[in-house]
Amino acid sequence: MSDKNFTLDAAIRLLQSTEIAINNMIEEIKKPVDAELNGSGRKAELASIKQATSDAKDMLVMRQEIEQMIKNAQETGGIEEKQDFSGGFAERFSK
Repeated sequence: MSDKNFTLDAAIRLLQSTEIAINNMIEEIKKPVDAELNGSGRKAELASIKQATSDAKDMLVMRQEIEQMIKNAQETGGIEEKQDFSGGFAERFSK
């Protein structure tokens, strides 16, 4: 397997894995807070939910970046970490 094929394959597998991780985090977030908890235990559980929500959001952004890398690799044959998005959609088509 060539380096380009390996990189593309790895990026696709990473994308699939992030989807699984995001879904797992969402399921954890959906679980209700134990009604028997109060005080510091309840506060800790709510903080855990907040952290899981933040982590899931971060993973979703990473997933979008990986998806863009895959698209670029399929279109250009290479993966670039940073993209220049100056001159967005409206600017390109405003003429």
